[in-house]
Amino acid sequence: MASRLYAWARWVIRRRGRVTAVWLLLLAVVGGLAISLSGQTNDEFTVPGVESQQAQDLLKKEFPQASGAVARVVFASPDDDRKLTDAAYGKAISASLAKASQVSGVTAVTHPAQTRTVSASGTIAYADVTFAKAPSELSEGAKDDVQSAMDAAREAGLKVEFGGTAMAPPTEIGGIAEIIGVVAAVIVLAVTLGSLIAAGLPLVTAAIGVGIGVLSVLFLTRFVDLSGTATVLAVMLGLAVGIDYALFIIARHREQLAEHDSDSAEPGSDLDDSIARAVATAGSAVVFAGATVVIALAALAATGIPFLTAMGLAAAATVLLAVLIAISLAPALLSFAGERLRPGPRPGRSSRPGRPAREAGAWGRRWGGAVTRRPVLVLVTGVIALLAVAVPALDMRLGLPSNAARPAESTQHKSYDLLTEGFGPGFNAALTAVVDARSIPADQRGRTVTALRGDLAEDSGIAAVAQPVANADSTVYLIGVVPRTGPDDQATTDLVHRLRDNAPTVDKAGGTLYIAGTTAAAIDVSSKLAGALPLFVAIIVILAFILLTAAFRSLLIPLKAVLGFLLSVTAATGASVWVFQDGHLNGLLSVASAAPVTCFLPVLLIGVLFGLAMDYEVFLVSRMREHYEHTGEAKEAVIAGMARSGRVVCAAALIMTAVFAGFIFNEDPIIKSIGFSLAIGVAIDAFVVRMALVPAAMALLGRHAWTLPAWLDRLLPHIDIEGAGLPPRTVPRADKAPEASTV
Repeated sequence: MASRLYAWARWVIRRRGRVTAVWLLLLAVVGGLAISLSGQTNDEFTVPGVESQQAQDLLKKEFPQASGAVARVVFASPDDDRKLTDAAYGKAISASLAKASQVSGVTAVTHPAQTRTVSASGTIAYADVTFAKAPSELSEGAKDDVQSAMDAAREAGLKVEFGGTAMAPPTEIGGIAEIIGVVAAVIVLAVTLGSLIAAGLPLVTAAIGVGIGVLSVLFLTRFVDLSGTATVLAVMLGLAVGIDYALFIIARHREQLAEHDSDSAEPGSDLDDSIARAVATAGSAVVFAGATVVIALAALAATGIPFLTAMGLAAAATVLLAVLIAISLAPALLSFAGERLRPGPRPGRSSRPGRPAREAGAWGRRWGGAVTRRPVLVLVTGVIALLAVAVPALDMRLGLPSNAARPAESTQHKSYDLLTEGFGPGFNAALTAVVDARSIPADQRGRTVTALRGDLAEDSGIAAVAQPVANADSTVYLIGVVPRTGPDDQATTDLVHRLRDNAPTVDKAGGTLYIAGTTAAAIDVSSKLAGALPLFVAIIVILAFILLTAAFRSLLIPLKAVLGFLLSVTAATGASVWVFQDGHLNGLLSVASAAPVTCFLPVLLIGVLFGLAMDYEVFLVSRMREHYEHTGEAKEAVIAGMARSGRVVCAAALIMTAVFAGFIFNEDPIIKSIGFSLAIGVAIDAFVVRMALVPAAMALLGRHAWTLPAWLDRLLPHIDIEGAGLPPRTVPRADKAPEASTV
């Protein structure tokens, strides 16, 4: 691999202008397509085949007026002593709802006075505005028109808040999250590389990669259902890996320049050779590590869940772009930068007299030496600490965020609180019993549905059961069910399963009962993902073992890497449960309410963190292997690897952690939890597992770490990551000492 990348980089350097122009042209073309032909994102997390989705499909076909998006308008009196039945309030509510009925696409509007949806206190009420279109097809203009229609109620002094499937806010791209990540990246890059030009190059390449990736995703929304979360995930990963991959190559280039006297060869020849070698060595690791990220994200398709598959493929495509840019655009820009990237005094300038050269990787060498002197203590302490952090994961519950998890100042959260206050916690967890009566004789349908309503009312977990509503030909019936507990309560989940397991009235009559609604859909998606998790973990673990065995010609190194990855994942999951499910640090992280962990977060965390963990594993261990191949000293190889790669890996992890952590400030509770989990996961994996547990384990394994059975060695392909097959470098002039590396 290294030899081919070396030849490729030399080709790129000779055509640096054309290569740069191609990437800029691609950015412009994709941008034009996205601006002119982009569609809408779809934030409905549905899973084909589950019961709630079967019910929704039935309603679309047989009861379309009941399957559209619903905007729930909540009215509240500003004074507890004044009821909504007051003439002035009643007139304002009627005027507002009449105006809402005229909004384009609205098929029905209920009135609290007619449907008796007024609280016992008389101070809170709600009305439903139903659209013909599904939530994903509804335009922002239609939502704005419904909100504007309530002006009369607001002018009368009423509080008006909005909930329902139609009023879910869109997932936004851009803002403080990205700014925080980029600012942190600039600071880390400037400190690590010691040059503003060098620090700017990874930002430029990452920006181009993210631009192409995100614009491509926006363009594809015209043809494929993609969620706003998929777009934000593409931004997260694009920024993080785009900066990191370019950083690894640039840092290797500057390290080589610092070790090589510019006067020892023809002008520019050592620069070109250094760029090509950086791409061949660090670039090989980038390709290998990037491939693991891409494969891990693409493996999300194994879950069989369309929205998660689309999310994984979109993120994988963005990472693939980052790899391609790192090995093509980055060397082209390095060639343009030329001598300006050479560390230390520039040619023609003398260094300050009396100042000794700083040893390359001094910090990493000291840290590696400290870890390898007490490997057992470091290993035991680190493992115990990570297992302690992972303990909360034992009680993890999966779900989808309700409006309670929205920001406290949002209208969705306020409507949730008002409905809970007026009608009880279970009102926000309302379920819908959907009866498919097409197979029931016409003269028995009414009696069957009435008997079902009676059975539902007898369940101790149900607070209220509405009267049945039938479609035009009385083949499908809807019965509203209000639980006694909220949507995030385990008792509500138990209720849904209990109702599904006990539907004798309908079954005996020949019909089919579905328990549906937003809460039931969240339970179904969570159950499906929980079932897919073991298979996904198995795929990831086996994949990691095979790839690392081929790369490092060892069985113990892949085993160590997989165990370290599992520790990182479980610790990050435990921390996420502790914060989002158990409700700790809510104020600091602006978490509005404790709730179950987002159902697809564990799968996403495993897929993303696996690839990123392999990044750091490859960059650290490949330098250890490089030293071991030359010297045969196992312990010294660990220290040398830490000296060569430790500082850059720490910088890369800081950048990635900062980028992910910036998204904690996003108002979307799903994005917030993803940002936190990935940030804490990367920090744990880089600074605890890779920088402490890995060198400790390698020191204990010694020479055994690099052994491989002969029969297996013959079967596995040889992957040259360290550049052993490259032509020898030009030897520096003997009368000049090489500059010390600043990286």
